[in-house]
Amino acid sequence: MTGQEILKSAEEKMQKALDIFQEDLKTIRTGRANPEVFKRVRVECYGSNLALTELAGITAPDGRSFLIQPFDKTNLKAIEQAIQASDLGFNPSNDGQVIRINVPTLSEDRRKELIKQVGKIAEERGRLPLRNLRRDFNDQIKKLKGSISEDESKKLHDDLEKITGKFVHKVDELTEKKDLELQKI
Repeated sequence: MTGQEILKSAEEKMQKALDIFQEDLKTIRTGRANPEVFKRVRVECYGSNLALTELAGITAPDGRSFLIQPFDKTNLKAIEQAIQASDLGFNPSNDGQVIRINVPTLSEDRRKELIKQVGKIAEERGRLPLRNLRRDFNDQIKKLKGSISEDESKKLHDDLEKITGKFVHKVDELTEKKDLELQKI
């Protein structure tokens, strides 16, 4: 693999890591109803642990509530229990056909808790994978040592550092944007 191929591969993998981080951020709820927050909710049914999105249709009819329609009505109770057990802070109401959830406004304590959670996700799912990729690609560049000059090797390391910096900056921007969303009342 040439130096330029290594850099291209690094950029592609870092973009994928950033995309995963963005998806993780969507699972943290803000004041508005967004069905993405249910991606992490797991429901115990059919003898296994399934994602809620596999068992029900989730809509936000207005900006302040959710409507969850199970594909199989026998899973209503299990879905309701899974939502109550999740860290979302929702109180579902089951009418025998669908589950309705009114989105409460976030308390100041809950906002602070969610901002900390965003920071943790930014580090674990954003910056850390980028640093690991940088390390891996630096090792690949070091393996080229005999076939490229010292100057070229230094330039590749510098270019890789710039690429990593660009993606870390994007993680920081997305984190800051989510923090501001959480601070809005």
